[in-house]
Amino acid sequence: MTDKQSHTDASAPLAAWMQDSVSRVPYWLYSDLDIYERELERIFYGRHWCYVGLEAELPEPKSFKTSWVGERAVIVTRDRHGEVHVVENHCAHRGVRFCRKKFGQAKTLVCPYHQWSYSLDGRLLGVPFRNGVKGQGGMPEDFALEDHGLTKLKVAVRGGLIFACFDHDVEPLEEYLGPEVLAYYDRTFDGRDLKVLGYSRQRIPGNWKLMMENIKDGYHPGLLHTWFVTFGLWRADQKSCMIMDARKRHACMVSSRNAGGDGEVTKGVSSFRKGLELNDGRLLDVVPEEWWGEPTVVMTTLFPSVILQQQVNSLSTRHIIPRGPDAFDFVWTHFGFAEDSEEMTRRRLRQANLFGPAGFVSADDGEVIEFAQQGMVSDPWSLTVSELDGTGTKNTEHMVTECLIRGMYEYYREVMEL
Repeated sequence: MTDKQSHTDASAPLAAWMQDSVSRVPYWLYSDLDIYERELERIFYGRHWCYVGLEAELPEPKSFKTSWVGERAVIVTRDRHGEVHVVENHCAHRGVRFCRKKFGQAKTLVCPYHQWSYSLDGRLLGVPFRNGVKGQGGMPEDFALEDHGLTKLKVAVRGGLIFACFDHDVEPLEEYLGPEVLAYYDRTFDGRDLKVLGYSRQRIPGNWKLMMENIKDGYHPGLLHTWFVTFGLWRADQKSCMIMDARKRHACMVSSRNAGGDGEVTKGVSSFRKGLELNDGRLLDVVPEEWWGEPTVVMTTLFPSVILQQQVNSLSTRHIIPRGPDAFDFVWTHFGFAEDSEEMTRRRLRQANLFGPAGFVSADDGEVIEFAQQGMVSDPWSLTVSELDGTGTKNTEHMVTECLIRGMYEYYREVMEL
C-alpha cells in the first residue's frame, strides 16, 4: 500500500484537517478501515445511547425483537413483569448468534448449539450436563451460572422509544439529548401509545456518516427533491430553524410548509416542475394535527444511530446500522398512534410512499449517498466543503446553512480524538 492509499502512512492530510475548520472534512474519513473501527469502539460501543426499537414492537410480556448497536447484534426483550431489557445476541459459551427471528415470544432464550438457556434479562439459567453423566465429565466445581450470562446493555425508554448502551456509565438519556432537542423529541413522543404500521429496509453503499449529514443538511432538499420544491413540502423560503444540542451531536431541522409555486427559490432549479400534477391527490392530503404546533416538518438526528421523522402526517424512525466503512443498513419503522382513526392511519401509510427505499423523495438520498461514496473513494486526499452560511456552528433561524454538519464534525473530532 502506497502513501496515497493510507492516511496512516502520511501525516499531511490529517494535519491539514486539524489546522482547518470542520467545514473541510477529508474524504478518507469515509472509507478508512482504521477510522471506522475507532468509530465503532468510541461511538457505537462507547458512551452514546443507540436506538434499538419501539416499545410497541414488544406488545406484551415475553416478547422480543432483534436489533443492532453498531455491528453487534442485540435482543430487545420484555420480561413477564413488563420491564424492557437489551442483551447481546451471542451465547456466552461459544459465541453463537443464536436468536435468528426478527420478532417473537419466548419464556427463555435458548442457544440451539449446546442449549444453554437464559432468562429474558440475560441471566444464565441452565447448562446441559453441567454435573456430567454417570459421574463422568461436567463443568468444574467452581463453575457459577451467574458468571456466564449474556452481555447486558444499559437501557433507557422514553415516550415509547428504546435506547441501549454498552457503557453503563453513560449519562442519563435526557442529559444526552439536551433540553433543546428533547423539547422536539417530546413533541412527538409525548406518552401516547405508538402503533407500528410497517417497515422498509435497504442497504446503502455509502459511509454511515453520510446519512447523518444528509438529514442535517438544509441545503439539498429544495434542490435535489422534485417533490419537496414543487409541492412546497420543504423549501428554502419557508419559515424554519436549525437547532443543535449544546455538544452539537444531535440536531433538529424544523420547517413550516408553504404553498409552493414560482419564486426566487425555484429560479433555475432543475428539479422544480411548475406544471407537475398528481394523478392521486391523496398523497398530499395533509391534515394538521393539534400536537404539531406551527411546524409541519421536524427531522431530528440523534447521533449516532437514528433519525426521527415527522414529515406532515408521515412518522417514522430511521435506524442506521453500519456495515463497514462503505455501507450501512437503513431500517425505517413507520408508525402512528394507537388513538389514530382508521382514516388517519390510511393517510400516514399513503404519505409514507414519499419515504423509504423506493419513496418518491427518499430514493434520491440513497442514490446520491452512493455517488458521494464513489467519488470519495476515488480521491481520498480531497476535502469536502461545507461552508454555506460561513464556517460557524451556531443555531440558525433559516435553512440556507450547513451549520448542523459542521457542528456534528466538531463533536466527532473531539470524541474520536483525531
